[in-house]
Amino acid sequence: MKTLKLFILSLFITMVSFAQSKGSIVGHVTDASNLPIPGAVIIIESLNLSVVTDFNGDYAFVGIANGEYTLKSSCLGCKDLIKTIKVNGATVAVNFVLDSALNELDEVVLKGSNSKGQAKALNKQKSNFNITNIVAADQVGKFPDANIGDAVKRIPGIAVQNDQGEARNIIIRGMAPQLNSVTLNGERIPSAEGDNRNVQMDLIPSDMIQAVEVNKVLTSDMEADAIGGSVNLVTRRAGEKTRLTITGAYGQNPVRNTPLYNTSAVVAGRMFNNKLGAVLSTSLQSNDFGSDNVEFEWAGDANNAVVSGQDIRRYDVKRVRQSVALNLDYKINNNNTIFFNTVLNNRKDWENRYRLEIKDIEETAPGVYTADEVVRETKGGTNDNARLEEQEIQKFALNGEHILFNSVKLNWKTNYSKASETRPEERYIAYKTESVDVTQDLSDLRFPNANPTGTDFNNPSVLELDEISEENQYTEEKNYGAKFDLEIPMLKGAYENTLKIGYRYKNKEKSRDNSYNEYEPVSGMEFMSDVPYSDKTIDGFLAGDKYKSGNFVNEDYLGGLDLKNSNLFDSKSILKEFIPVNYNAKEQVNAAYGMVIQKLSPKLSAMAGLRVERTDLDYTGYRIDVETAQDLSDATKIEASKNYTNFLPNLQFKYSLQPNTIFRLAYSTSIARPNYYDLVPYQNINSDDWEFEEGNSNLEASYSNNFDFMFEHYFSSVGIISGGVFFKNIDNFVYTYTEDDFVDAAYPGETFEYSQQRNGEVAKVYGLEVSVQRRLDFLPKFLKNLNVYLNYTYTDSEADGIEGRSKLALAGAVKNMFNGSLAYETKKLTVRASLNYAGAYIDEYGDEDFEDIYYDAQMFLDVNATYEIVKGLRLFTEFKNLTNQELRYYQGQKDLTAQAEYYNFNWNAGVKYNF
Repeated sequence: MKTLKLFILSLFITMVSFAQSKGSIVGHVTDASNLPIPGAVIIIESLNLSVVTDFNGDYAFVGIANGEYTLKSSCLGCKDLIKTIKVNGATVAVNFVLDSALNELDEVVLKGSNSKGQAKALNKQKSNFNITNIVAADQVGKFPDANIGDAVKRIPGIAVQNDQGEARNIIIRGMAPQLNSVTLNGERIPSAEGDNRNVQMDLIPSDMIQAVEVNKVLTSDMEADAIGGSVNLVTRRAGEKTRLTITGAYGQNPVRNTPLYNTSAVVAGRMFNNKLGAVLSTSLQSNDFGSDNVEFEWAGDANNAVVSGQDIRRYDVKRVRQSVALNLDYKINNNNTIFFNTVLNNRKDWENRYRLEIKDIEETAPGVYTADEVVRETKGGTNDNARLEEQEIQKFALNGEHILFNSVKLNWKTNYSKASETRPEERYIAYKTESVDVTQDLSDLRFPNANPTGTDFNNPSVLELDEISEENQYTEEKNYGAKFDLEIPMLKGAYENTLKIGYRYKNKEKSRDNSYNEYEPVSGMEFMSDVPYSDKTIDGFLAGDKYKSGNFVNEDYLGGLDLKNSNLFDSKSILKEFIPVNYNAKEQVNAAYGMVIQKLSPKLSAMAGLRVERTDLDYTGYRIDVETAQDLSDATKIEASKNYTNFLPNLQFKYSLQPNTIFRLAYSTSIARPNYYDLVPYQNINSDDWEFEEGNSNLEASYSNNFDFMFEHYFSSVGIISGGVFFKNIDNFVYTYTEDDFVDAAYPGETFEYSQQRNGEVAKVYGLEVSVQRRLDFLPKFLKNLNVYLNYTYTDSEADGIEGRSKLALAGAVKNMFNGSLAYETKKLTVRASLNYAGAYIDEYGDEDFEDIYYDAQMFLDVNATYEIVKGLRLFTEFKNLTNQELRYYQGQKDLTAQAEYYNFNWNAGVKYNF
């Protein structure tokens, strides 16, 4: 012990004496508008040292010997700036303000805020060691994107899955949402959905984000749970001067002729002698809209397909998205800064749905079809007579950045986050008639029509009460985390290197607590004619006028029912609707890493690292036979625990052939943990229909070996041309296993239709991507104001080990993705047309090819324009989804529609003021 104390004391004395002969240089780089420039390069040529600025424009040199030095700062589209300073055993602050560069015609390179935003994004993308794509806030504002999901879909290799016309889940390089991650300032965002880890991108408004960073290759200091890639959202931070931005807009949704409103404000500044910086962002978006939907189930085979079930659905929706973000930073001195960040996002959807369901259609005689039931169901709630779905994300983080002994960088962070989804008093009322003859119009398989004959299926006086129900749903995920990083420069000069080590701890808990009751009227309500109803048919129904909704119970009547009054209704808890899906999950992750960045020559650098993650799981679910269970005592609690350790090596090279021409080569490893609910040890049994669904606590995390090669050339006039290839070898991918003859020991002699999530063997993913961004300044006259943005990604995949099936494409793997935009930009005017295309891909595996479900191709066309009236004041207008692109799934083959949901286009116009 005495020897250890002497060692620590001598080490401390050595570091202190070392610090007295060394110093540090810190500062930040901004443009003329006082906005940070990420990715700017700061060079000390006499020491052969360079650093790049982070997203906030900050940089730091540590361990610099005392003396006089010349610093040069440069970036794409900027004039170089040189400053001379002295280091004398302390930390020196040196800030740079860079002006826009001039071309050979003495014209400013960066015309308009879009070019400035593009330059900032490309600067950071160029300076990053790994393969990334960056979108700055200035660029996001030039596309008609209200939420981050819609903005991200324009990045190379990104596709999205939509919900109610907005981008919700992201697909990166063909990888399904569960194989990707979304982080906020480097920390994973919890999921508000009940059974998965997906982050709802439509929950996050674009106004609160400073930049979006898509990491397609991870480094060892990043969370490893992202096989496809990781989307990092960077929030705003205060500059040196006070800034105020206010936005307001109004628009219309022609699908229901209803309004939408957007307002936002950002105020930023510094106080107390510039020691305390604060940024407050607020946003409110209100959108009244709807969707027209048809859905079909198909029976038979590819050569003789018939409709076995059909839905006609009308949705009327009001969506309100609110966001508040407060970011504080306190600069204790040049070596120590403390940060506090908080983000609160809330989205409320009020929805009424009217569903005409034609169920279990069978051929009862040659060419004669009969539906078992025709059901007319109204879905709503008690809050404004509409079903409320409320999703929230809260995130709080306290972190610090320090320079120790003028030689070591220390970063630490503690954070707490919570996501929740609440659906209170979600009500359904349904009336039905049985054994209805139907005709099948299969002349257009994309839009078939199973049309009931006669009038009973729409006659309120013969439609009998089917059920009245009310469901309460609550899902919650809480995350606690802590981490620290040490960055230690070792060698200086031609072969400089840096060691970075760190540790991260995460503690997650997720639970779902639902309840479900059915209600029987004590008297009355026997037929629909006994209650208020109305015809919900829409003229110009977007799926086709042949789909008639007909009569439904009015939503205000449903919302006003006094279901809790025992004198009016008898109630019964329906266990099968909620016990099997309720669960509790606990997950702890301890991760440690080390990595070295080594300069091998003036043009070649390497990064080598190893990350080790240990995961500990504790899950609780229930076994229940929903047919025989009478109360909660008939449900058996099942608990399961599991732990595993992943070793994740990483090796990357960056070669600068010329200052603006870069080659990148990478080998990396990553994982994807299974969805929460897939790991729950539940057993959901129906001994009447002989169905058995089971969770799988033995699922392994998918593990991927990734290989990437990328070429990038950056234009001095601000732009890029890039191309690359990638390959992923994924072990233990997850899929849904089904079996028709499963035997459970509790039911001797009986067999079940069985399903469970299982690990496949190996999936291989191949791909290439190319991208061009360029201002066409080489063209004559006004044409030089044109800007093009084009990118294309091709992905092919092969999944092996799906029981009962031969090799298939990996679920979620999009083969073709394309983005293109053409913009005309002057200092005051910007007009842009944007095209986004994603090809079809398999979404769910069935027992055979005919039962596979595909997500169909989508193509969106958006147009927007801005005009600066006076400095800082802009008018803008936006038109989205001019192609009236629907959300479409198909079964087995492209012409067999499983779902088609339409939203029509929408537009808005507004004003934005920057001060």
